[in-house]
Amino acid sequence: MTATLRSITGQFPFWRAARMPTVLQDPTRTRVVLGCGTSYNLALSIAAAMNLQGFPAIAVPAGEWLVRHRAYCADSGIDVIALSRSGETTETVAAALASRARGQWVTGITCAPGSALSRACDACLEFDTHPEEGIVMTASASLMLLAGYAMAGETGFATAAARAEALMAAFAALPIAAFAERSHFVFLGGGTLFGVALEGALKLQEMALCYTQGFHPGEYRHGPVSLVDQRTAVVMLYSHDTAADEAVLVDELMAKGAFVLGIGGPGTLSLPTTSPGIAVGAEVLPLLQLLGERYATAKGLDTTAPRHLTKVVVLAS
Repeated sequence: MTATLRSITGQFPFWRAARMPTVLQDPTRTRVVLGCGTSYNLALSIAAAMNLQGFPAIAVPAGEWLVRHRAYCADSGIDVIALSRSGETTETVAAALASRARGQWVTGITCAPGSALSRACDACLEFDTHPEEGIVMTASASLMLLAGYAMAGETGFATAAARAEALMAAFAALPIAAFAERSHFVFLGGGTLFGVALEGALKLQEMALCYTQGFHPGEYRHGPVSLVDQRTAVVMLYSHDTAADEAVLVDELMAKGAFVLGIGGPGTLSLPTTSPGIAVGAEVLPLLQLLGERYATAKGLDTTAPRHLTKVVVLAS
């Protein structure tokens, strides 16, 4: 078992031990959720969850917020939430400092206590993550997503780990051969699942060095579907409120030759989800991490040393 696999399958004790934040209090403030890479994907899901719970929010890449914040949001009535596993990501730390200099309240979420981000923020949530987690974000991504959901008002954390662990185990029992012969991967999810779908695509791309895409389900018909053929594998993250429409799309994609893993709904292979509301994003995330690891292993790739990547992106000043 690789260190990456141990960090994926061994993350759930850290979920259970984590002390999650309380729900946001002021619905008149706009929350700007920042991150880079995986953290930005999480920010998209967290911001969507906040909006659904009555807290206006927008997700922005930290580097964009640093250099052109007015392109995304006015300066007044803003609180900033900055995500960084290491707490040392150059753009995120700089964006937090710039936001504070403008008088905006900044909350950090990190898995590195005492980091630069912790010092740059007005308040910081710090979590312990799996000690073997390497370059690829696994347990830390799940913990930061859970923290964002808690701020949005999600309270079902007592069963969250069990639900995610059971779903991941069900996926682990499926044969990887159906995926291993595909070379074009598409991840589809809407609402709070869009950022999670992008994260699934990123994990597979990082670990297995393959071509991946992520889209909202309804958008996929508008051009990208032109690439679908017998080389395509689709991961559909079903939303409870639009599952019927998404099932129609899945039928269309399978008719065009795609293999579809339906998570929460039908597909070539399907797995049920059991989490209510926004919590389903946390339930499916470890499964998507495991998909990247399993596919990379089938290709003989070492997920502890993904090509061109480092654990922390620190830019020269």
